[in-house]
Amino acid sequence: MISAFTNTWKIPELRDRILFTMAMIVIVRLGVHLPLPGVNSVVIGEYLDILKKDNEDGAGGGVGAILNVFSGGGLTSMGLFALGIMPYISASIMMQLLSAVVPKLARLKKEDGGQQKINQWTRFVTIAIAMIQGFFLAKSLENPESNPLLQGIGRAITNTGQELVPAFGSGFVAQTVLIIVAGTLFLMWIGDQITERGIGNGVSLIISVNIISALPGVIVTIWNEFVVERTSPFSPLLIVFMVVLFLFVIAAVIAITQAQRRIAVQYARRVAGRREMSGGTQYLPLKVNYAGVMPVIFATAILQLPTQLMSQMFPTSDWVGTVSEILSPNDIWFYLISGFMIFFFSFFWVATMFQPSEVAENLKRGGGYIPGVRPGKPTSDFLDYTMTRLTFAGAMFLTLVFMMPFFIGIMLGLGANNLVTSFFGGTSLLILVGVLLDMMRQIETHLLQRQYDGFLRKGKIKGRQQRQVAGAQASSSSILYLWIGLAVIILVAVVGILSK
Repeated sequence: MISAFTNTWKIPELRDRILFTMAMIVIVRLGVHLPLPGVNSVVIGEYLDILKKDNEDGAGGGVGAILNVFSGGGLTSMGLFALGIMPYISASIMMQLLSAVVPKLARLKKEDGGQQKINQWTRFVTIAIAMIQGFFLAKSLENPESNPLLQGIGRAITNTGQELVPAFGSGFVAQTVLIIVAGTLFLMWIGDQITERGIGNGVSLIISVNIISALPGVIVTIWNEFVVERTSPFSPLLIVFMVVLFLFVIAAVIAITQAQRRIAVQYARRVAGRREMSGGTQYLPLKVNYAGVMPVIFATAILQLPTQLMSQMFPTSDWVGTVSEILSPNDIWFYLISGFMIFFFSFFWVATMFQPSEVAENLKRGGGYIPGVRPGKPTSDFLDYTMTRLTFAGAMFLTLVFMMPFFIGIMLGLGANNLVTSFFGGTSLLILVGVLLDMMRQIETHLLQRQYDGFLRKGKIKGRQQRQVAGAQASSSSILYLWIGLAVIILVAVVGILSK
């Protein structure tokens, strides 16, 4: 594996793609830490210091946690990328569901150029979602304590004696909405550029980088908790246990993510025109975790969105506070209800995205059949029965991974909703594993095409079918100028910080 990483720099095309991807990642992280115009950076700095001392991420559970994770901390720091890429993800999920439910969109998706039209509509929906979320976020800055996504910022305002937005008004709201929407669209453009000229899926990679950005803070927290303070005589053993558990959870997530049931499909010898096509046996792979991380996102979003809206609409109501406490990520009821909803959305996603009757019809047209199963409706029933059992196992796995941070936090005494425990399961770990595996498959494809060994000595990394990158790569000179520009910007920023 070490030789494979070394060989990646011996291929000029692959090296340019990696350097271009790294440059885009630097731009994303710079935008996260640039504050919105009109927001008091002194209050934000004090707020971030308080969050570090309390070992919290600032945003509440559910939608707030997902938004803050996907924005890489841009939500709590009130940066230019405050919403991150989440509006685009919400729009993509919405269009995928509509394409599976609405017959007109389903037919359009199968036509030539239909997917491009759906992608264009997805961008329009992204703008609408970003404008709505940006407006509510900008309006909440007038009274930030009423915003559940900025819990605890009142302490920072009290400590500094300054307002979060000194000149709040309609002009500030309009300006903030415009900047937030532009930031989301810029992130979406960066994601497209990474997908076309870099390595991996751009949008997924941006999310993964934002998640990984919290890792240094997690390491510092573990060091202070179990080494410096040493609250328990078993602290060294707990660190070893956490490392072993972390590796075990990653291995289990990788295994389940790549696990699949291979259905044998037999093709008879047939003649098409003047061509004689020989028969043989191929396999139809059915993934255990077919829905991926989508059920977790759906469950947490739907469970927390009404609570957050009610908190802003009825800030003084006692019953809203009671419901918020019950559905908070520190309460077991949140995980029990979320687990039930994850089960439901796992089967819902498979029912909308996987069509056994269509697969059976395609097999019948291609002259293929499953040994022991008659073509047509019996094949459709067999695939539906098999996929239902696989979905049940995948839903169990998603529910277990989602609940792991809660129980691990209680077991280690770190609290039920802690930044450290989020790396032992939940949405973040599922996204990281999927994105890193996809990147390794793409890099391995380039290595094997140049007659180099892949990451594994025997065979290739298992997973979904490789997609060939068709985008035009950036030239070496343009990448050099891009890195020089980034170096100048970073140098100016460092000088400005040191001169204060």
